[in-house]
Amino acid sequence: MGSLDGYLQALSLVAILILAPMTIHLVIHKDDNTVFVYIEPEEEESEEGAEGREIPELNRSEVARIATFNIQVFGKTKMGKPDVVSQLVDIVLQYDMVAVQEIKDIDQTVPYEFLDEINNQSGDTWNMSLSPRSGIEASSSAQEQYVYYYNTSVFRELGNGTLYNDSSEDLFQREPYLASFELLNESGNSSGFDFTIFSIHTKPALAMEEINALHTVVESYRENNTEETDLIILGDFNADCSYANSQELWESPMRLPQYNWLVHDLADTTVSSTDCAYDRIVTLDELNGRLVGSWGIDNSFNSTDLSDHYPVWFDLYR
Repeated sequence: MGSLDGYLQALSLVAILILAPMTIHLVIHKDDNTVFVYIEPEEEESEEGAEGREIPELNRSEVARIATFNIQVFGKTKMGKPDVVSQLVDIVLQYDMVAVQEIKDIDQTVPYEFLDEINNQSGDTWNMSLSPRSGIEASSSAQEQYVYYYNTSVFRELGNGTLYNDSSEDLFQREPYLASFELLNESGNSSGFDFTIFSIHTKPALAMEEINALHTVVESYRENNTEETDLIILGDFNADCSYANSQELWESPMRLPQYNWLVHDLADTTVSSTDCAYDRIVTLDELNGRLVGSWGIDNSFNSTDLSDHYPVWFDLYR
């Protein structure tokens, strides 16, 4: 959608056609026109109760804000443009964690250089969880790295991240990157909540196959981890336009009841004139009550020098 009015019209349409069993509440942030969406199932309370319910008004410090951002072809060329890097850092610092896809640097120095730039501009200390290069070994152009940049006063990494072991089934061009984190409270201490996050950049031509395979990744992870873990799956799914249609998505195992899709099918996460909901955030159930229900698309820039994707984000209670 090219305008806020168009975006709201799309939300109204999706409410009628797709989310009829739910009530959708919209709040528009006065400063940046960010659309916050809060979805509540009708069956949880009566219509009278739903009408009287308000979206929680939380101070920014009361939530941890996590974004996913495909920084298009993020390599030495882009890193060599100071103005672009400065703008990208400003974007990252709006959040507490950012999952970045499409890092393309054979020497693998760009992620470290960008972390230095983040820390140079931030009043807090940031760290990163960086994946090995993922992709077809015979084609270096298809190989990318994933990274989670995170504010260490809000998150603590648990162990080391790992690429999903795809050696037996070969489900993905670029295997998802899994890492586990503990959420810290406002005092910087343990909140008692930890989660595992999966980042994915699907191959466009095989988008639906790889989206469906994410269910296999989730089931495999749960089978191999005896302790109940809260899961978040996000990234550039290429889940729209010529790569995936609504019917295919609704028939996907990733649309089983346990999955909560925060970014709907009529959203637009692309910077150009295209209208595609490529970037998605999916949670397994309600994340132990930490899911606030608000999410947004940061369309505060329109320059494809930064990326052809907008960051997409959501909040967790701290």
